[in-house]
Amino acid sequence: MTISERLDKMDYGPAPESSAEALEWIESRGGIAGHFIDGTFGILRDDLELRNPATGARLAGLTKGTADEVASAVKAARRAQSKWAKDASARARVLYAIARLMQKHARLLAVMETLDNGKPIRESRDIDIPLAIRHFYYHAGMAQLMDEEMPEREALGVCGQIIPWNFPLLMLAWKIAPALAMGNTVVLKPAEYTTLTAMIFAEICVEAGVPAGVVNIVTGDGETGQHIVDADVDKIAFTGSTAVGRRIREATAGSGKALTLELGGKSPYIVFDDADLDSAVEGLVDAIWFNQGQVCCAGSRLLVQESVAERFYAKLKRRMDGLRIGDPLDKCIDVGAIVDPVQLAQITKMVSENTEGDTYHAACEMPEGGCFYPPTLITGLSPSATLMQEEIFGPVLCATTFRTPAEAVQLANNTRYGLAATVWSENVNLALDVAPKLVAGVVWVNATNLFDAAAPFGGVRESGFGREGGWEGLTAYTKPKAKRKALAKIEPFTGNDAGADPIDRTAKLYINGKQARPDSGYSKAIFSKKSAKLGDISLANRKDIRNAVEAAQAAKNWSKTTGHLRAQILYYIAENLSARADEFAKRIDAMTGNRTGKTEVEDSLNTLFTYAAWADKWDGSARGVPIKGIALAMNEPVGVIGALCSDDTPLLGAIHTLGASMAMGDRCVLVASEPYPLVATDLIQVLETSDVPAGVVNILTGSHTDLAPHLAAHNDIDAVWSFSSSDLSAVIERNSTGNLKRTWVNNAQTSTPNTRELLSAASETKTIWVPYGE
Repeated sequence: MTISERLDKMDYGPAPESSAEALEWIESRGGIAGHFIDGTFGILRDDLELRNPATGARLAGLTKGTADEVASAVKAARRAQSKWAKDASARARVLYAIARLMQKHARLLAVMETLDNGKPIRESRDIDIPLAIRHFYYHAGMAQLMDEEMPEREALGVCGQIIPWNFPLLMLAWKIAPALAMGNTVVLKPAEYTTLTAMIFAEICVEAGVPAGVVNIVTGDGETGQHIVDADVDKIAFTGSTAVGRRIREATAGSGKALTLELGGKSPYIVFDDADLDSAVEGLVDAIWFNQGQVCCAGSRLLVQESVAERFYAKLKRRMDGLRIGDPLDKCIDVGAIVDPVQLAQITKMVSENTEGDTYHAACEMPEGGCFYPPTLITGLSPSATLMQEEIFGPVLCATTFRTPAEAVQLANNTRYGLAATVWSENVNLALDVAPKLVAGVVWVNATNLFDAAAPFGGVRESGFGREGGWEGLTAYTKPKAKRKALAKIEPFTGNDAGADPIDRTAKLYINGKQARPDSGYSKAIFSKKSAKLGDISLANRKDIRNAVEAAQAAKNWSKTTGHLRAQILYYIAENLSARADEFAKRIDAMTGNRTGKTEVEDSLNTLFTYAAWADKWDGSARGVPIKGIALAMNEPVGVIGALCSDDTPLLGAIHTLGASMAMGDRCVLVASEPYPLVATDLIQVLETSDVPAGVVNILTGSHTDLAPHLAAHNDIDAVWSFSSSDLSAVIERNSTGNLKRTWVNNAQTSTPNTRELLSAASETKTIWVPYGE
């Protein structure tokens, strides 16, 4: 082709990046990726293969970690942890050194990432590697500030971390940087397809002076990952599919291991009719064809306002046809290779089996060989279509239309996932009205795929729980310093009904603002320490839980109220409780056999005032992200919280849970103290006279052991807490896997959470990114 012909066509010529240095690096290390344990590389075994997805050529062998090798890594991490945790400033300097050395080796890391993963070199070079480096710089600062800003928290211990293949080095940074900053040591398993940049990182750790055992990398496949889950670690951090996340939740149930899950998504990309359509098209290219669509928060569900849909589709198809697919090491390539033939086959299968809508494959030149799939648009799908509901994890965009903003929100939330969402509109009022209504952990306004170490990232629903980045991400790698004791079940007193008042005084349940008889039709007598009968309580069952949850779901408007209004009602509850303080104190003393009633009532009143005070002050914040714009970390209600109240402080335990829930805009289903429930049923009368809307607070009585499994299994409950003296941690965590709800359990140890912990558990962080300027 002549120069004049090239200028007429205005096509891009090739701009290849050399792979020679990266391939030489692999060869010089024996051609095999293997374990890095206790500061050294172990024996190399050619158990598995790493291949270049763009060519199919072998890159290296891969050692598959055994249970014994994982245990060895955990022991090394355990030995190193206490010393590593002692000096925050020393940790800061080491993390800073890691960041500097990653900059030094940035080109090698970028080329290796592209060879291993198949993503375009422009993405590895300009996005993945700089953002990974940013995480180590940011968390070096967090390590420096820990002692001053987080004096009541300490490291968890040894963290087992399992990362996916779509962002190998970036996910490593997201996991390792905060863990190390807070004084933990780690055992990390890279994905079986993409291990090579982790090996370079291990060498960087040695050069940066990371003490032996602080960072351990164990290579292998899913079986090796299972060994980490089963190992003697204090936390599991997992990023990957929802199915695997669900299995990990079941495997760790009752183990006492902390758990964070960053799972799949089916993120909506909403385009309103007043949007800059050309900008929205460019944003969509990044949303779904960035990294070949192999992104958990990919904008894979396109929702376009009906009046501009055809015009938008036409613009989008023209842009799709201009995308360049080919060798990922070519700097002019837009779309690279799918990571592995297995993943390519899954994408192909899902699209070929679809029978709805119209499928459009980009009219771009496809390379021969390798794992490539064309950018694809499927329009006219119904909201319930499989491709609109299931994660494809490939360069496939599914689309439908909407007419009104309300319908857009309804369609966007019509998914079991809740990771991210994008809103395009030139009307900032509309965009900021819609963003809080979307059930997602991250919302981008007139942008997409913005990430930063200072901005929390994570999902809700079946997209997992926990946050990575920002202050929120640090809580997942720390625990309160408070000492705990072994849990001891508190048994109720016994007696007989002889001489009891013949008038029936059976306390009812409190559901939907009304006192209700239990579905079971059974009751139980409650006695004092001296065996005198104090009254009867209703025994709730799973039907009563269902009724209470339905009432709580119907009270969704409570979550939309202002913090000021919620504070006024909490103050009113305190006012009415104060008027009956002596009565409640006597009831507590009679039930418990102690003389602590007066103090507990006073503590309960102070607690109500505290939550009322926080109701309009538990603020979000604007994070300092390196863009022309802001990232708003907003605190939102969790939804419906089911809680087993504390047994030893029957009034204060209920007030703490009720207060935190109401203050944050949640609705709750409380199971009263099992041995001392009558004070909670007395509280019903206070709630009835305090303007608490129906369904916001529901109170059940009965056996914690019987009710806990049904609370945890109910898919319309968003979180379950247990402060019971019965050890119910395992059953709650295991039964919560249906909708992967958040859980807070005591793991057979006494727990006295403080106000901030309760408020944090009662709220969820949503990050809203809002770029501004021309």
